[in-house]
Amino acid sequence: MSLVIIGGSSAQALAFKVAKELNAPFIDCEYKKFPDGEKYIRVEEDVEGKKVALVQSMYLTPDEYLLEYFLLVDNLKDMGAREIIGVIPYFAYARQDARFKPGEALSLKTIVSLIEKTGTDKVFTVDMHLHRVENVNRLFKIPAKNLTAIPLLGEYVKKEFILHDTLVIGPDEEAEQWAKTMAETLGTEYDILEKKRLSATEVEIAPRELDVKTRDLVIVDDIISTGGTLAKTIEVLKKKGAKKIVATCTHPVLVENALKRIYKAGGDAVIGTDTIPSPVSYVSVAPLIAEALRKL
Repeated sequence: MSLVIIGGSSAQALAFKVAKELNAPFIDCEYKKFPDGEKYIRVEEDVEGKKVALVQSMYLTPDEYLLEYFLLVDNLKDMGAREIIGVIPYFAYARQDARFKPGEALSLKTIVSLIEKTGTDKVFTVDMHLHRVENVNRLFKIPAKNLTAIPLLGEYVKKEFILHDTLVIGPDEEAEQWAKTMAETLGTEYDILEKKRLSATEVEIAPRELDVKTRDLVIVDDIISTGGTLAKTIEVLKKKGAKKIVATCTHPVLVENALKRIYKAGGDAVIGTDTIPSPVSYVSVAPLIAEALRKL
């Protein structure tokens, strides 16, 4: 394969794992900042005529990583790279895909446009936080594919946990796609939490169909940010008689003492991937990305 791998400063380890999976060359880059905060970037090897997979995740400081991505792509094109494949495991600004209030910026549209205009030829994302858009190809004019890490998370759960009468839970309707995939991997049932209005002032959160009493649960979602919603979900499920609860996600953002909040609520374990480096990034998406690149 005439492919080389480059990792942005947010995804050096992940990019190196991808290169190792593919037995492809990994090209180092120099990253530093000038005293005024400006970025300095230097690609340390020749890329003329080569196909480059650029791995850059955009978490916690997305503006900085986005600018670095744009500088890298433009520089690689200027250096003669034949094709640039943008591998963006955690894609920033995906939640603002519509204008909810007058005057709001359509952030996702802007970011997609900039990724295309700087010279990216193809894009891979991982469990992109899509709401009103069913297919990532509806966002991009260039070829794009949204990969899912849920089967990898499911395989990890099967290997590392002894669960009884397992039930997969999606915290809301948007998570049903991931809950279904996780259930298929684990060979079990899944259900979705819904809000049931009991009165004009009282709302109950409960599974849509199945009873959780005495069952071990695997909660699955794409992102865990502050852990507030997940903690409330765990509290509700524990009150309904759930036993062991394992929370899984692709993107462990985990800010504002999220892990403490989840464990305090009764969660037994939290499992994430390395789209974002974290204390719970036990599952690597490198094999997933490598396989997608191999198919090219």
